Parts: sequence; C-alpha cells; structure tokens
Amino acid sequence: MQDNVLWARSTAESLRRRAAEGAVVILPVASTEQHGPHLATGVDTLLCGEVCRRAAHLTKGPTVVAPTLWIGLAEHHMEFGGSFTLTLPTYKTVIEEICRSIMRAGFKHIVICNGHGGNISALNAMSADLARSLGQSVGIGTYWLLDPDAIAAALEDQTTVLHACEAETSMMLALAPELADPARFHEAKGGETSATNSATRVLSPAFQVWRGFKAMTDTGVIGDAAKSSAEKGERLLDASARALARCVDGFAGQ
Repeated sequence: MQDNVLWARSTAESLRRRAAEGAVVILPVASTEQHGPHLATGVDTLLCGEVCRRAAHLTKGPTVVAPTLWIGLAEHHMEFGGSFTLTLPTYKTVIEEICRSIMRAGFKHIVICNGHGGNISALNAMSADLARSLGQSVGIGTYWLLDPDAIAAALEDQTTVLHACEAETSMMLALAPELADPARFHEAKGGETSATNSATRVLSPAFQVWRGFKAMTDTGVIGDAAKSSAEKGERLLDASARALARCVDGFAGQ
C-alpha cells in the first residue's frame, strides 16, 4: 500500500500540488551506527522515519515526509565498527543542500526532525545559518525531547532515550522486531544512565570534554535493554509522533 505522505512514494506532480497547497515538509535526519550486540545499525534511521511518518498523518494541514538522511555525526561510535560518520562542515553542507532542493520543489516550510543524539548540538547551532542562507526559518527538533514527560512515563529504568537501551530496543520491537535479538538482551547494558551521557563528559554545566563511546561502555549500550517491550515501544513512537505533529502545526501557523 502506498503512503501518500512520503515524498519517495509520491509523483512529482502530486508533490507540486502539495507544495502549492502550502504543505510542510518534515526532513528526518538520523544516523547509521552500532547499537550494541542486539540491534541492527539502522535503528536511528528507522525510528526517526517512522515517527515522522506517523506525525504527518496527525497534522492538521498537508504534510510531506522527505527521505530520511541516514548518515550524521557519529564519530563517537566509530571505534565499535559498523558505523558511518561525516565531518561537521560536510554535514552542514548536506543539510543545507537538501533543504535547498526541498525549496526548489516549491515548498516553503521545512521541519527537521532529528533521531540521533550526536546531531543535536550541530543542528541547533546551524539553525541561524540555515535561515540566513535559505532566506527562511527552518524548524528543528529531536523527537524524544519534544514531550519528555510522555517519554519518561513509558519507561521503567530510565527517563529518556539513551542508546540501544530500554527505549530504543522497545521501539524496535514495535516497529521491526526482526532487527532485534532477544537472545542477546542480557548483554545489552552498560554505561551511564543519565541524560548527560552523550559524546561529552560534563565536568560542570559550563565545561565539557569530548569522548568516544568506548570510554563509557564496553558493550556499545548506554542503559539496559532487559525491560524493553513492544508495548512500551508503541507508546514511545505514538507519543513522539503526537508531539512532533503539534510542533509542525505550530510552525505552519506562524
């Protein structure tokens, strides 16, 4: 069955029509990287694309979901293998050129939905440059941060999305269970379990030191997949999609 909110499943003619209707384009940006011993490397790309697809069906106005950018900033995962990464200047250029292509197709409203922790700081920092170079503002948000209370309410061992953890494993069980290996869930734990566990070590709120994942976890996991379930995953995907849809509607109404 075709999904008429997806750019890649639409004809150019239909996209021109939706552009003329003032549709918002959601651009999912993610990563392809190691996700511990139990999950496939495409977790971020699959989950982010699904959240965006669901959100597009919930928005009040016409919405199109662009193809997911499957590569991002993942230098902190490279020691584990199985990962791709870009340099910051290249990533910024790729994002800008994709947005420019969307605009040349006739669309005037773009929301970038991020699905990878390593992209957050860069995307926030480049928002001003994007607005200046494109001549319009671009909405930017990371899906699990849009409604943190709903995310926390669905979890037992953590309060937010970490890495290859209870949250991501649950969402993969809901979306693509064939890409999760329950026989290895007992190995899928490690690292710090706070929200400040990314590729930086926080020594104080104003001082950070970069570090790779090897310095934080032997397994490539931050958190514990033991209490993951498809039911939790469905709640997380639904809450994230609803929060993103609200943001898209608000952005379109500006």
